[in-house]
Amino acid sequence: MYLKDVDYLNTYKGVIFDLDGTLLNSLEDIGDSMNKALDHMKFPIFNYDEYKLKVGGGFKNLLINYLPEGTSEELSEETLALFLEAYGKNYSNKTKPYDGIIELLNELKARGIKLGVNSNKRDDYTNYLVNKHFSDIPFVKTFGDRQGIVRKPDPSSALEIARAMDLRVEQVLFIGDSSIDMITAKNANMDSVGVLWGFRGREELKSNGANYLVEKPSEIIDIIGKEKDKKLK
Repeated sequence: MYLKDVDYLNTYKGVIFDLDGTLLNSLEDIGDSMNKALDHMKFPIFNYDEYKLKVGGGFKNLLINYLPEGTSEELSEETLALFLEAYGKNYSNKTKPYDGIIELLNELKARGIKLGVNSNKRDDYTNYLVNKHFSDIPFVKTFGDRQGIVRKPDPSSALEIARAMDLRVEQVLFIGDSSIDMITAKNANMDSVGVLWGFRGREELKSNGANYLVEKPSEIIDIIGKEKDKKLK
């Protein structure tokens, strides 16, 4: 579904991807680790569909969303520590690329499109997972949550990636699955693609400014590859 009317689509020379819910399906590892921590603390646990609604704003925010109202700061920090311990051991157990992602990245690589990753996942986890699953893809920069850098929807990391690509922001597509990603793109003055296979839904993406919505990775090639004189419908 195309929501933006653009005359010159092949001016897109770079793509920045979100990680969780966009390139990788990491939901089960996140949910399993959070449930282990919650269960240990005798708090209620949740199913994967419930976690879909809260992933994307960093692990501390995720935890806060699922702790009972009125939980003390001390118990919150203890639960967070348990989650981080569990996730640090299990974050690559079930996580894997979505169907069609490897093919998409290889096609973009073949076309000379510059690629980057901008995630709110911890930076070392982000880089490990990207290297594990996409070792053949020459990402210009891969950024997770870094100390001293404000996380998405602040555009700092996205703009840093665009500079490393040596591209103008209007030449870069920002691709993600959540409102945070769409707002990040808007803050960076980049066009955005909302993916419908991730953790959120069509209405959230559309209402937060997605320029394009795609149901499968191959549609991203269609966006980049339209002829200059063809407008989006």
